[in-house]
Amino acid sequence: MQTNTTQKPEPTLQSVANSGNMSFNSSIASTTGVGDEEITRSALSNFKAKEEEIEKKKMEVRERVQAQLGRVEEETKRLAMIREELEGLADPMRKEVSLVRKRIDVVNKELKPLGTTVQKKEKEYKEALDAFNDKNKEKVQLINKLVELVGESERLRMKKLEELSKSIESMH
Repeated sequence: MQTNTTQKPEPTLQSVANSGNMSFNSSIASTTGVGDEEITRSALSNFKAKEEEIEKKKMEVRERVQAQLGRVEEETKRLAMIREELEGLADPMRKEVSLVRKRIDVVNKELKPLGTTVQKKEKEYKEALDAFNDKNKEKVQLINKLVELVGESERLRMKKLEELSKSIESMH
């Protein structure tokens, strides 16, 4: 509620009390009791009017405070709902991330012995490949030796055959 600043300033409780004191003091000093009684009634009437106005303003302020409290409660509920939604959004992601991390840990544990096995098998493969290549070289050397020996044997046999053939021809 807005207050109108163009209104006349109203007398405060102190001024009303002072006016009552003045009327009381004036009633003692005055010889006519009727005029003083009227001033006292007027002061009481003013006092009651001020009390009613104060009570009215107090009620207005109380209503404004209640309205503000109502808005604050609504905003608090709205913020609580937003917080719940945010937490709801974060939970599934956290669970999935946690599950993936756990799975990664499991796979890492499985990879460790497999890596060792791979290294061992690679070493065995290298050794087997070296042995294979050595045996293959030996085989090639033996084949070359065989070809050489067969070739030498054929020459010798041809030489013998030619000698035999010459000797048969010379016999005729």
